[in-house]
Amino acid sequence: MKDLRLATRMRALAQSDIRRMTLECDRRGGVNLGQGVCDLPTLPLLQEGATEAIAAHRSTYSRYDGIAELRHHIARRLRDKNDLDYAEDGEIVVTAGSTGAFAMAMMAFLDAGDEVILPEPFYGYHWNTILAAGGVPKPVPLSEPDFALDLTALEQAISPRTRMIVVCTPANPCGKVWTSDELDAVTALLRKHDLWAITDEIYEDILYDGRRHVSLASRPGARERTITVSGFSKTFSITGWRLGFAAAPQPVAQAIGILNDLFYVCAPTPLQHAVAYALARVEPAYFEGLRRDYTRKRDLLISVTRELGWSPRTPSGAYYLMVEPQVPGRDAREKADYVLQRSGVAGVPGSAFFADGGGEHLLRFSFAKTESDLNAAAARLREAFLVAEETE
Repeated sequence: MKDLRLATRMRALAQSDIRRMTLECDRRGGVNLGQGVCDLPTLPLLQEGATEAIAAHRSTYSRYDGIAELRHHIARRLRDKNDLDYAEDGEIVVTAGSTGAFAMAMMAFLDAGDEVILPEPFYGYHWNTILAAGGVPKPVPLSEPDFALDLTALEQAISPRTRMIVVCTPANPCGKVWTSDELDAVTALLRKHDLWAITDEIYEDILYDGRRHVSLASRPGARERTITVSGFSKTFSITGWRLGFAAAPQPVAQAIGILNDLFYVCAPTPLQHAVAYALARVEPAYFEGLRRDYTRKRDLLISVTRELGWSPRTPSGAYYLMVEPQVPGRDAREKADYVLQRSGVAGVPGSAFFADGGGEHLLRFSFAKTESDLNAAAARLREAFLVAEETE
């Protein structure tokens, strides 16, 4: 260890506050509303499919771009649900989670110093993956409280080094769902400045208040400049299975596939078969129930934080709630630590999703929890910040 010299890319990378709060919560035996681990029961169809695949010894490498059956069902789902037409052989790559798809796209597109525009608040893994690939993330703030897109600011952020724009919808961490008008405006910028876009649509099945998911690539003129990324972790509550995909024009999909082969070889083969099995059999009622259950959980957490006077930012999609807590602390880290120490409930400092000192007034909570865990967290928060304050 005398001459340990890591690559220069490591200097800009650090463990996320999401992981840090999870470790602190585990150490204290608290209720973790920080990391979106989605610890809900696995859909029986997926269990059946995995059991069948393992029993049939489907345990060898698959093709680098995924098994044919899964690519077929992804193409069908994109066509029927997202109004997107991608060839299952040549334009779809099954990856090690949607984060794997995002990482391979960054590796395929970015040379050192190339810029990627990232609406803020952003998912920290997007920021760090851009850095790891040698790129430069450029944050463009969304406007609170509804996180509206400022198109003027977005265009002003474009420079001669800009290569891509990230569109995360529904968004982690703020729950923003991009409108068709916003997506059309982004498409116009892509065409005007000869740029590409990469989307993160992993939460596309978790929407509220009658909203409909719209994929950027479905907008006129966008498909030929867009890499669509999604997966199954959130829809099917299988975050540890690591199955996602990228859909893109054939030359781009081929580049992503080459890198996917190099870094991962393939996504887990028996689990690919399990998801294909489930996609072939799942009923529409499952997705309706998913939205209904998450709506109830969202509304519970909103209600609790309003009782506490914490100014929640109501999400339109995904399963996160950003709030402005009225608690002691010089910054978001201290506020998150205070909430954890006093109540045993972990959230994530808002600063984890902003650059240059932003988000210090916010915390993010995940409500992708079992009913019992979410109710326990609600009771702890009420006891710590309502009952305790009334008796002080």
